[in-house]
Amino acid sequence: MYYISAMYQTLVALHLLAAVAWIGGMLFLSLVFAPLVKNRKAAPEFMAVFRSAALRFRIVVWTAIAVLLTTGPLLLARRGMMLTSPASWSSVVTVKIGLVLLLLIVTALHDLVLGPQVGRASSIPPSSRTPWDKLVVGTARWLPRFSLLLALAVVVVAVVLARS
Repeated sequence: MYYISAMYQTLVALHLLAAVAWIGGMLFLSLVFAPLVKNRKAAPEFMAVFRSAALRFRIVVWTAIAVLLTTGPLLLARRGMMLTSPASWSSVVTVKIGLVLLLLIVTALHDLVLGPQVGRASSIPPSSRTPWDKLVVGTARWLPRFSLLLALAVVVVAVVLARS
């Protein structure tokens, strides 16, 4: 019995640490680092530092996602629900999984599609940007904030789930 309890506690701890790393980094980048860079428009080296930090954080994000996607289904099974059997999910689990899927899609869109194009599009004078360049730059401003709101919603639903 103790082994199962220790294993469960380890899974919960890993799940929480991965979520904290991801969301904590998002909070730092969105609320601290990005506004600092935005206020320093005259110094291009600040933008380079931000891009470098964001690229390093991407490794943390995808590592956290791997941990969350490994521990999440195991923790769900511990509650008697299988990821492959949505009929067994409670409504809270359904909402959490839906939010997580949306967050994963938005994160992949940001990191794999828009992110690599932002630097190129940002280096083009606004008057010379194509409609796609304008979309990339505009989306790059609000998409991370939307991701943060989704992640915080996942945390709120996770708290409800933990208390049910």
